[in-house]
Amino acid sequence: MTTKPLASTNIVWHHATVTRVRRETQNGHRGAIIWFTGLSGAGKSTLAHAVEETLHQGGCRTFVLDGDNVRHGLCSDLAFSAKDRQENIRRIGEAAKLFMEAGIIVLTAFISPYQADRERVRAMVRKGDFLEIYCDTSIEVCESRDTKGLYKKARAGQIAEFTGISSPYEAPPTPELTVNTGAAKLPACVQQVIDEMMRRDIVNSSGFALVPNVPNCNFKG
Repeated sequence: MTTKPLASTNIVWHHATVTRVRRETQNGHRGAIIWFTGLSGAGKSTLAHAVEETLHQGGCRTFVLDGDNVRHGLCSDLAFSAKDRQENIRRIGEAAKLFMEAGIIVLTAFISPYQADRERVRAMVRKGDFLEIYCDTSIEVCESRDTKGLYKKARAGQIAEFTGISSPYEAPPTPELTVNTGAAKLPACVQQVIDEMMRRDIVNSSGFALVPNVPNCNFKG
């Protein structure tokens, strides 16, 4: 875990009597950051919410931080320049860390296009607390799912700095898990994520042998 010099002065970290370990014991599972990354239309939000549904039905305490939702509030002052994207991910990382310290499994669904920004979030927490899930989907498939017409506008030059068209996406070289959200169906992808979480002892194996109530369908964006 790394830190940087604080801009604020005369502040001291207050240690709570209710610790993360006590919260996790009460919850019955570890807190963790499950970080979904991929192109727009890769299925990050769809997968994150489907995984959350499965975890919730299994009795876990969860929360999804979604890219569009966060930009309605916490990051409403940010645009899409490289600098603003960096700050967007920094804020999300700090928010996700707070959720995790509360013993919650926080799932984040952000393009988060730059490897350095994702690694910066990873460095905020202890080893094993951050799972990077790469939603691997071709740009052709992402464009075919583009109900909002963003790719079409980006290719026409109507949207500047659009990831995958006029702004780069740096795919993670060594994610904890790569999920083929371009070809595989949603329940299979959910099961992959749950299996990885069980393998890393974030959740207990009981209650997650089968993915419940996830439609047997393809991703729609």
